[in-house]
Amino acid sequence: MRGRERVPTHKRPQVPKGRHVSTPLAHAESLLEDLGAGTIPHPGGTLLAHLRRVRSRLAGWNARPALQLAGLCHAFYGTDGFPTALLPLDRRGELAGIIGAEAESVVYFYASCDREAAYPTLADEGSPFRDRFTGRSHAPDTRLRRDFAELTAANELDLTDHDPAFCDRYGSDLLALFTRFRPLLSASAWNDCLTLDFTGRPRHIRISDTSSGCADGAGGSGDHDDDHDDHDHYH
Repeated sequence: MRGRERVPTHKRPQVPKGRHVSTPLAHAESLLEDLGAGTIPHPGGTLLAHLRRVRSRLAGWNARPALQLAGLCHAFYGTDGFPTALLPLDRRGELAGIIGAEAESVVYFYASCDREAAYPTLADEGSPFRDRFTGRSHAPDTRLRRDFAELTAANELDLTDHDPAFCDRYGSDLLALFTRFRPLLSASAWNDCLTLDFTGRPRHIRISDTSSGCADGAGGSGDHDDDHDDHDHYH
């Protein structure tokens, strides 16, 4: 069994001259903008808009600040369903310097997940988790598994809200996934998961999820690939 990957230590990134950044959230949004997240197409607008909505949903579930920041930033290293990375892994320390080591460790954990291997047993205490970057497996602690489940639900629910084709094709599978994750999910997250009926169609779109300002920000990302297992279709 191995512990979490060690985060490289780097100096805190310098804020560009003339730009005032007062909080980790604002600094993270600034970096996302600089790296072009606002120009990458994504269901519901752009990747940046999607990231903000996911963070907003997590905030609505009363997630702690570190998890909200992880939600905003979890596309930085790409994911098993969305290979486009905004930062390479050798710059993990740069992101940790902005959002904190705790939030960055959730971002890495989410990005590193081999979904086909992890999804069926993630809710089981002591189940192995395969890191797709290193190829090694370990047993994550309960809080990290809870963070992963909560972030997954927030991310996928945003996709069902804004991509009808995705919802029609994968909605019922997602509801089954959320049901497996239920022991790890907060009551608020589970209640939102139930907005999917058994055909996978969302019963409503939350007004709060249509906002895109920094105060209502969010986090998440994904893509489709018809050549992979259904687990890989989840963003």
